[in-house]
Amino acid sequence: MTFSKSDYSHLNSSDNTYIDSLYQEYKKDPNNVDESWAQFFKGFEFAKTDGSSASDSGDISSVGNFQKELNVFRIIQSFRNRGHLLSDTNPIKPRMDRHAMIELEHYDLDEADWDTEFQCGKFLGLEKPTLRNIWDYMHKLYCGPIGIEYTHSNNTLIRRWVRDKFEREARHINYPLEKKKQILRKLNQANVFENFLQAKFIGQKRFSLEGGESAVVAIDSAIEKGAELGVEEIVMGMAHRGRLNMLANIFGKSYEFIFKEFESSVDEHHEGGGDVKYHLGFSSVTETFSGGDMKLKMMHNPSHLEAVGPVTNGYARAQADIQYKGDYSKIVPIIIHGDAALAGQGVCYENLQMAELDAYKTGGTIHFVINNQIGFTTDFVDGRSSHYSTSLARTLEAPIIHVNGDDPEAVTMAMEFAIEFRQKFQTDIFVDMVCYRKHGHNEGDEPKYTQPHLYGLIKKQKNPREIYLSRLLEKGEIEKGLAEKMQDEFKQLLSDRLNEVKQKSLPPVTKGPDKEWDDIRESKPGDFDISPNTAVKKETLDKVMEALTHYPEGFNIIKKAKKLLETRQSKYDENNLDWALCELMAYGTLLLEDVSIRFTGQDVIRGTFSHRHSKLVDEKTNEYYCGLNELNPKVANLHIYNSLLSEYAVLGFEYGHSLANPNGLNIWEAQFGDFANTAQVIFDQFISSGETKWGRMSNLVVLLPHGYEGQGPEHSSARIERFLSLAGEDNMIVANCSTPANMFHILRRQQKFEFRKPLVVFTPKSLLREPLCTSTIEDLTGNRFQELIDDHKVEATKVKKVLLCSGHVYYDLLKKRDEVERDDIAIVRIEQLYPFPLKQFRDIQKKYKGAKFCWVQEEPENMGAWSYLISRFTQEFIDIEPITRGIKASPATGYMSKHQQQQEKLLTQAFN
Repeated sequence: MTFSKSDYSHLNSSDNTYIDSLYQEYKKDPNNVDESWAQFFKGFEFAKTDGSSASDSGDISSVGNFQKELNVFRIIQSFRNRGHLLSDTNPIKPRMDRHAMIELEHYDLDEADWDTEFQCGKFLGLEKPTLRNIWDYMHKLYCGPIGIEYTHSNNTLIRRWVRDKFEREARHINYPLEKKKQILRKLNQANVFENFLQAKFIGQKRFSLEGGESAVVAIDSAIEKGAELGVEEIVMGMAHRGRLNMLANIFGKSYEFIFKEFESSVDEHHEGGGDVKYHLGFSSVTETFSGGDMKLKMMHNPSHLEAVGPVTNGYARAQADIQYKGDYSKIVPIIIHGDAALAGQGVCYENLQMAELDAYKTGGTIHFVINNQIGFTTDFVDGRSSHYSTSLARTLEAPIIHVNGDDPEAVTMAMEFAIEFRQKFQTDIFVDMVCYRKHGHNEGDEPKYTQPHLYGLIKKQKNPREIYLSRLLEKGEIEKGLAEKMQDEFKQLLSDRLNEVKQKSLPPVTKGPDKEWDDIRESKPGDFDISPNTAVKKETLDKVMEALTHYPEGFNIIKKAKKLLETRQSKYDENNLDWALCELMAYGTLLLEDVSIRFTGQDVIRGTFSHRHSKLVDEKTNEYYCGLNELNPKVANLHIYNSLLSEYAVLGFEYGHSLANPNGLNIWEAQFGDFANTAQVIFDQFISSGETKWGRMSNLVVLLPHGYEGQGPEHSSARIERFLSLAGEDNMIVANCSTPANMFHILRRQQKFEFRKPLVVFTPKSLLREPLCTSTIEDLTGNRFQELIDDHKVEATKVKKVLLCSGHVYYDLLKKRDEVERDDIAIVRIEQLYPFPLKQFRDIQKKYKGAKFCWVQEEPENMGAWSYLISRFTQEFIDIEPITRGIKASPATGYMSKHQQQQEKLLTQAFN
């Protein structure tokens, strides 16, 4: 027997049992059940006391004459639960038969009952509650151009609010004339803009919005309704389809500049010249009808369609925290999805799971789906297993509104409903606008190759503007002449702007309303020759040390944690600072300099290797205490959170957060360095290239534990080679530090630079407790970050061989040198792999002139830094011998004994 998820026949046999169980819950406490059921049961009990034939058992199903009353109420509830399956939301073809199980025969009713009055209809406010009236009322509500899913929520307040508001407002959508004119105006703009581009720039890709023009109406409605509800800023992420239309007709990007982009002659000084026009972002301020200003921001986005979701939320969270002092009602993130991408991309699920977590909540995201019912050439029946592309919203129990894209007033109502819900409940909501894509995937694509029937229907379909105008004219609500005048004026405006573009150059793009980056300059080539001063005073370290070793009176600290604090203090007193202590010192000193720090990742509070312990936990109350947050609590704090088990969405969120906050430090740590693999899209499309493509700097710090210690192929390598392959044009910093002091200085350097760059640090595992891997207080008070560390334990005149290395392997080489008692071999560490310290390296070559140079790395020859070094610095490295593991397919062996053999072979070769 084949089971279909569209088959609800099981409800017919189980409903009575379910309703009986609900009734038993009602008898215990009426608040235990939904209000509508509570009303019904109240009426049921009234019927019993009024002389009905109810049995003493109290079973709802045992009431003879009341059974039909119950069945009618079940129909009402079925419309609320499953009416969306019958809703008229598809503008181009009839809805598929989804077996909603809302027919009379399913409830032991027939046509003879049509004109019978049922008391449960009075709950709906019907004066004459016949079955016919009840049916018509519920069908018009739940099966019209708007379908809604909300009964899956376990939150009674949400269910009740959504039900009451929807049933009060969705039956009669009737906006004032001025509102209708505004809807028509936005449809005019959206439609004429696309037609103009199609006519003037034939064959050029623009990923048009045609068929989904009501999306412009939706966002315009969200802005206006949001302004009424106290929203001051909207930040939006969306893919390329319809993006140019949104930028022009919502965000106010000048038509001249968009046309100039089509002419492929944008001047270099214009921001964002490094990417195609339909990936670019924009910031602006628009005046709303209520008289206030609304800040608008469109996030830059690559072709990885849903990657921008967490980036958008991260930016919104930063703005909420910094600009609006934690008031999430002031800023609303809106993510515009395509239906195929929403259903197919796992990052959407990750992003949704973050919505209610303290580390990532934004007060609710509005998810707007431009549902074209197709993904490139793939029908939705081949693109998902769920009923809807929005089905994942049920994970968060978020309401889902399905709306017909050819009914712009219904779209407006849906979007206004969504933003009002978001403001009230501070959680996510979905609006699924079912529409179509007039052209193929792009304007040069022939969609009839794969969807001839669908595109036969689309060809006959009037556009949303024509349909809406016809409706207004039919009702006599607008004059045809006025509509034509609006359209002609807009066409003329576009023609005039295009002519201006062809006749003269454009002025530079003005900056958006945010001023945080005004004092941050771009980097210059000489900036990386020597690091800025990052040393601190001893008194500052003393103050941080006090915060790291003390806790409040009455705090119930576990014995091991108390011992850990004592060990910290002794290390400091003995001037023998380990990695964890220097890292925490960096955070503490930055906090004292008014730099707030945001730090997330899996298990980062304690640290994957139980080294960080940034917070203490009371063993009786389970409350956290962070001593660092007592240093400068009114200005700067360490916001450190253990993340959900996600890398892609979490890293995207942190990148987005960093875009809004140049004056704070954003850090993400992978549990093991290889975990960054699943976030590679964020590294490739945002972190490494965002400044070049979009002119957007970021100071995001990424910590990736790395080092060959016999832990197998998955937990040895953070894939240094991948990050070095992404490095270019001084786009980011890639470092593999070998001393705690250098870690201290590189973290502080992030804020001492006059510009901002992402930083990727390959951090140690076993070195966290390596006795040789320590630094002194003087290293922190009298030094700066060292891009290259020379060997000061040998005499240069004696050196016959120089071993160049980076990171963890240095200590293995150091121990091996002591073991073989060689004082004619120098070990030089390259701490910063990119930008490469070329001047300092050439000085080393001169210093040890005549000695043999080798590059030693733990990684296989085809991995690690070697390929990068020999290809980028051929002149300097052509005569340098690589000492590596052999060329491998897997990063490391999974057997400890084999690892030890390989490591010993590597070290022996280095000292031969």
